[in-house]
Amino acid sequence: MKFNRILTIAAVAVSTLFVASCSRQVTRVSTDQTIDVSGNWNNSDSRMAADELTGKILGASWIDTHQTEHQGKKPVVIVGFVQNKSHEHIDAETFLKDIESSFIQTQKVRLVQGGKKREELRAEKADQQTNATVSTMKQFGLENGADYILQGSINSIVDSHKRQKVVYYQVNLELTNIQTNEVVWIGEKKIAKYVKN
Repeated sequence: MKFNRILTIAAVAVSTLFVASCSRQVTRVSTDQTIDVSGNWNNSDSRMAADELTGKILGASWIDTHQTEHQGKKPVVIVGFVQNKSHEHIDAETFLKDIESSFIQTQKVRLVQGGKKREELRAEKADQQTNATVSTMKQFGLENGADYILQGSINSIVDSHKRQKVVYYQVNLELTNIQTNEVVWIGEKKIAKYVKN
């Protein structure tokens, strides 16, 4: 009987230690705080790349050149595809949304929708042709045409040996005049991380 009681107490103690060691603790942190857990691309990298590249693109001379050539009109920009060529799965959408938000907030350029959102807008216009009153129906052929398209890529290089690695990321963006295919701006942001396991 005494042996069974000791065995039960030991089993409870081991179970308690096991549960305690497997518990998860979550702490809220500032979204501006840089925290690297895995060494992979993360929200801080996305934010830093977007901030730096936005500052560069909005401070470059192509805007003044465009306004000089077009009677002071702001350039209309569409954000195209940023291709992930890195070794990781990187969703570029948060990075691109930060850039689009800066375009709108600074009011230096005009932004038009692209990709799937533009398709959804056109589908809504098509639906309105048969389902909306004539006075509220939105017409086809009245969209603002973009003057420039922003495109790019995210690349990476990994150098590793045993339990150490250096991960190098490079974000490249290009702004191209849609009418002439002339590249009017190129920018890049480089990020390097040393990871030791």
